[in-house]
Amino acid sequence: MRRRGVTVLIGALFTALLSIGVLAAPIPYVVLGPGPTVDTLGTEDDKEVIQISGTPTSTSQGQLRLTTVGVQPDVKLLAAIIGWFSDDEAVVPRELIYPPNETREQVDQRNAEDFAASQTSAETAALRKLGYPVQVVVKVVSPGGPADGQLQVGDVITSIDGQPVTTAAGLTGVIRGKPAGSTVTVGYTRNGAAATVPLTTRAESGQPPRVGVEISQEQPHPFELKIDLDEIGGPSAGLMFALGIIDKIDPEDLTGGHVIAGTGTIDDVGNVGAIGGIPQKLVGAKAAGAKVFLVPADNCEEAVRNAQPDLPLLKVGNLDEALAALEAVRAGREAPRC
Repeated sequence: MRRRGVTVLIGALFTALLSIGVLAAPIPYVVLGPGPTVDTLGTEDDKEVIQISGTPTSTSQGQLRLTTVGVQPDVKLLAAIIGWFSDDEAVVPRELIYPPNETREQVDQRNAEDFAASQTSAETAALRKLGYPVQVVVKVVSPGGPADGQLQVGDVITSIDGQPVTTAAGLTGVIRGKPAGSTVTVGYTRNGAAATVPLTTRAESGQPPRVGVEISQEQPHPFELKIDLDEIGGPSAGLMFALGIIDKIDPEDLTGGHVIAGTGTIDDVGNVGAIGGIPQKLVGAKAAGAKVFLVPADNCEEAVRNAQPDLPLLKVGNLDEALAALEAVRAGREAPRC
């Protein structure tokens, strides 16, 4: 073989090896893809996802599937190129998922905490809808404080300045939102008897205004409720958990025999909030056989841009709207769409 031919061959081989090395090199991006979907009315790892004891439960003919996003955290250039050309995946800068000031373990821990908080809020919102209201209960009365001699441990605070108190955070927010020295009228019940008392807020040592009580949020109900699901993080399953709890306790089948998928955060009073990864969640829902998808109102624009064929997008801003949408699906009526 001539020297020129050997040179070209060696050059081609070197280029190929270099290309392979470049394609296998890690890059500061992650790939997002459709994650698993889970039927909140079903089982996972041979365990019921929503476990209820102490009260009769109903069996649904359909499914209520939460949706997730899969994350490839260690991405090579070749995988990123494939992701860029994929309709089902997204390639995003790594710092959007794993901030530079946090380790992957810290991010995973935060996602786990958000997931646990979403379950708690889902339970609160669902039980409230089922007729078990939240109670804000006095746990400690500070000696010498504004409430000393006025409120007692065990009092249930029902209103402030005539407005209903529905959460502990809401009560705290109202009190802290007024200047120190303001007088507020607190409504409460004690041993079943209703009463009101004026209290003057006080701020000490630079702390926000207070009325001198420690409170807790309770929601008495005559049964045990537990959500048992691992390997999923973040707050976006809240809506589907709340619907699953209601479906299992309410004798009516919310699904009408359909596979319903959805996503969305939920707070204690049932407001549904926006989430990330809607394009990938729609792909996952379609693959799971969903017939409709419940979309947080603030995600509608993005959902429409990434709509899947024959998967209607139903717009929901709160738990009541989600229940109304499911009722329309059962009845064969049009529900508000994105």
